[in-house]
Amino acid sequence: MWELMVKGGWIMWPILACSIAAAILFLERAFHLHRAQIKQGDFLSGIYTIVNRGNMVEAVSICDQTPGPVAHIVRTGLLHADEQHEELKETITKAGLSEIPRLEKNLGGLLTLAQITPLLGLLGTVIGLLRVFLIMEQSAPLAEIGDLSAGIWQALITTATGLCIAIPSFAGYNFLLSRVEAITLDMDHAAGELYRFLVYERNGDGEQGNESA
Repeated sequence: MWELMVKGGWIMWPILACSIAAAILFLERAFHLHRAQIKQGDFLSGIYTIVNRGNMVEAVSICDQTPGPVAHIVRTGLLHADEQHEELKETITKAGLSEIPRLEKNLGGLLTLAQITPLLGLLGTVIGLLRVFLIMEQSAPLAEIGDLSAGIWQALITTATGLCIAIPSFAGYNFLLSRVEAITLDMDHAAGELYRFLVYERNGDGEQGNESA
């Protein structure tokens, strides 16, 4: 491994730094998104049961103890449950929108690293080839393969290393993006269900309850 680093030249160090940074960003986001995704159906059912018992404070407390954007949206809705319907809907929507940047945090950085790394490898290739042609020019017509091998090694190693880092980085980015999209769908569903519950079903109140009275 060290031998390859040496043969690849100084450009291998920024490539290595990109690989470490990409790994850190991926692991941090994977852990965060794993905690953020909960079984929202079971969570909402439990909250509805507690609210219908008149224990709004307990329901809010459970939301505080539950990680993830769904719990935050539900908590916001419960705290504004007595607002007018349109105001409540707007409040829940804003709560959901505020969670999206938190979910997408550092994804742009991971994508940037995935894009930069192969370019660094390409730069190493260009530098290696320039090195080869410079030696050929200086040593012609007596240039030997041994004199050229260092530049050839650098050209090949940097490109290969850049691709080996960029490919899993792109894969990791798309995996995390799919997790964000799944959580966003959960948020949309939870927001709609919460609004319907607070407006139409809570303790038999709401427009439907008033119309049937």
